[in-house]
Amino acid sequence: MSRVIFHLDMDAFYASVEQRDNPALRGKAVIVGSPPTQRGVVCAASYEARKFGVRSAMPSVTAGRLCPKGVFVRPRMTAYRDESREIMRIVAESNAIVEQMSVDEAYIDFSDVIRAQVQSEDSDELLYAAVPVARDLKERIAFERGLSASIGIAPNKLLAKIASDFKKPNGLTLITERDKVEFLRPMPIRAIHGVGKVTEQELNRVGIQSVGDLQDYPGDLRAIVGSFGPRLKQFAFGDDDRALELGDDVKSISSEETFLHDTADRKLLRKCLQEQADEISAKLRRRQLGAHTVQVKVRYSDFTTLTRQISTEEPLVESADLYRLGCFLLAREKLVRRPLRLLGLGVSSLREPSWRQLPLL
Repeated sequence: MSRVIFHLDMDAFYASVEQRDNPALRGKAVIVGSPPTQRGVVCAASYEARKFGVRSAMPSVTAGRLCPKGVFVRPRMTAYRDESREIMRIVAESNAIVEQMSVDEAYIDFSDVIRAQVQSEDSDELLYAAVPVARDLKERIAFERGLSASIGIAPNKLLAKIASDFKKPNGLTLITERDKVEFLRPMPIRAIHGVGKVTEQELNRVGIQSVGDLQDYPGDLRAIVGSFGPRLKQFAFGDDDRALELGDDVKSISSEETFLHDTADRKLLRKCLQEQADEISAKLRRRQLGAHTVQVKVRYSDFTTLTRQISTEEPLVESADLYRLGCFLLAREKLVRRPLRLLGLGVSSLREPSWRQLPLL
C-alpha cells in the first residue's frame, strides 16, 4: 500500500529559539554553549556560525577561534523542551501518525489523511497531494511559533529524511516513487541511512563515492560492509519498508566499571572513559543511531552516586565526541574530588544521525 511520509526537522533549533527570543541575535553567528574563555563545549550553532565550521560537541575555545565574531549564549534546555512540546502539539492536530525522534525532529505518516482526501492509491498522486499539507504545516509553525522548519515528503522514511535535509533551511522537498532512483544518484553515500564514517571509508576504498556508484556496483556489498550489504543496496535504490516506531525499543546506552580499588588516578580514569566511549560508539553504529545527550556517573566509597549530563542539538556518534563530553562533565562538575568506586558513561535521546554533520576537526 502506498505511503505518504513527512520528515519534519526544525532549522538550527536551539539557536533559532535564541534568535527569536532576542531579536538582537538575528543574522548573527550564534553559538549555544559555554563562552570560549571558559572550559566548555558547543551545544548548537546557527547557520551563520556553521559556515565557519562550528558544530556540536566542539570545544568552545575551538569554536571561538573558528568564528571570532560568534555570539556565545548559554543553553536553556527547559525553553527548548517547552518549545518542542508546542511544535509537536501543532503536528498532533493534523490527526496523522507521529514518531517523534528528538526535540526538533519527527516522522509523520499522512497516508490515511491524504488517501481520504484524494480517494486514490497511486503513490505519486498521493505524494503531490501532500505538498499543500506540508506547506500549511510549515506556515503554521512559522506563524504560531516564529520558527522555520524543513519538511521532506516521500513514500518512505529513508527518502523523507534525505528530502528534509536537501534544501535547509526552510526547505520543502518532494521525492516521488517515479523519480527516487535518479534523485539519489548524485548524492554522497553519507546521505544513506546507516552509512557512517567507517562504512564510508570502506566503500571509498573500492571506489564507491556516490549513491549512483552504489546502484551500479556489480559485486556483493557484503564483502565490504558485512550483513548491512543487502540493506544498503535497497537503500541506494530508495527502497525502505521501515514502519514508524511508536515506542522506543532503545532509549539509552551506557557502560560502567566498578574498580577493584577506589581511585582518583586521572590516567586510569581517562583510559576507562575512552574505552567506554569506544564501546558506546560501536553500539550506536550497529543500531544506526546518534545520541543527543551524554551523561557521566560516579560513585564514591560511601556509595554516594552522582550523575551529570549535557545535551547537543546534533546527534553524536563518534567516540572522540563522547569521550570529550565525558571528560568535560567530570571536570566542570569537579566529580573526581575524591577517589571513585565506579565510573560510567551513557547516552540517551537517541535518533538517526544526520549525513550533514561536519567531520571531526
